[in-house]
Amino acid sequence: MPLFLHSLSLKLLRLKNSAIFFFFISFLLITSTLAYMLEPDTFGNWFNALYWVMTTMATVGYGDFFAHTFAGKLLTILIYIFGIGLLSLIIGKIIDSVGQFHRQRRAGKLKYYGKQHFVFINWSKKARYAIEELLTISPAAQIVIIDEADQHPYEHDQVHFVSGDPSSGDILEKAGIASAQAAVIFADNRIDEPSLVDGKSLLIVSSIESIAPQVHTTVEIMLEKHIQNFKHANVNEFVLSHDAVARLAVRSALNDGSVEIFSQLLSRQHGADVFPVPVSPQWRTYEDAFLSLLKQGATLISDRGDMSINTKLQEPIPADAKLYMVCDIATYKQITKGA
Repeated sequence: MPLFLHSLSLKLLRLKNSAIFFFFISFLLITSTLAYMLEPDTFGNWFNALYWVMTTMATVGYGDFFAHTFAGKLLTILIYIFGIGLLSLIIGKIIDSVGQFHRQRRAGKLKYYGKQHFVFINWSKKARYAIEELLTISPAAQIVIIDEADQHPYEHDQVHFVSGDPSSGDILEKAGIASAQAAVIFADNRIDEPSLVDGKSLLIVSSIESIAPQVHTTVEIMLEKHIQNFKHANVNEFVLSHDAVARLAVRSALNDGSVEIFSQLLSRQHGADVFPVPVSPQWRTYEDAFLSLLKQGATLISDRGDMSINTKLQEPIPADAKLYMVCDIATYKQITKGA
């Protein structure tokens, strides 16, 4: 008998999860039906029989229902022998499936199915800072990291990881690039030659454009001479690596305290920041917008990249204008509250 049970257990372990689940449900339904047929007066209805079978399999045994007849007690023994082991097997399979899911998630093997998320490509300290800044600005943001590492580099409930070559279409699709809001490609710091770094970034951008041209792309570029190549690839925006640091250092040397201004504008965690502002129907000219925002505690600074609008306040605001203002987060929320 022990040899038979051992052999049966091994065969059950080899079954697929779906087959084991089907066998478990079938066992529940059959034993519950048999229990009710054997002792209808004991259980009263089929559901009570199912309840009794479940409590017996779980070794709870409340005692509110129990078998009175010989056949009923024989069925109880059958449930003890097979049911308890089957329930333990089901629980073990569930725990193993949960563990397997987490192992695959950490290894970057799972596909991301969300929408309007942010994709960060090539892991580095800069990518970490960018994720932390994004989560500060938008706590509900969903993020996907693509990197060739074999372990999740940033454990967080809202940060998914996909392992693989980011220039591969299959990997980009696994990261849900077609439904992403934006993609940021950081320079691969594992490559020493700057030209090769930019070459890899350009290949990634080309792959994204071929799959999801509507996704807003921002790329970190190592060499300024490669900017034109990225423009041809329809990159929305690019950042020259180390360029911002060098420029901030010069401004600090020439104008004491100016770095603090730029530091605030670069991070939403401290002081004022740059925010987009919806164009009010009541604004006809830039001056209308400027004065309206000023009264609310904000300063209008640009229309897209044009920061010279203070010299043309009398000009009408174009229909496709995208205005930006400087203010703190509380003022921004108050201004956009009714927008």
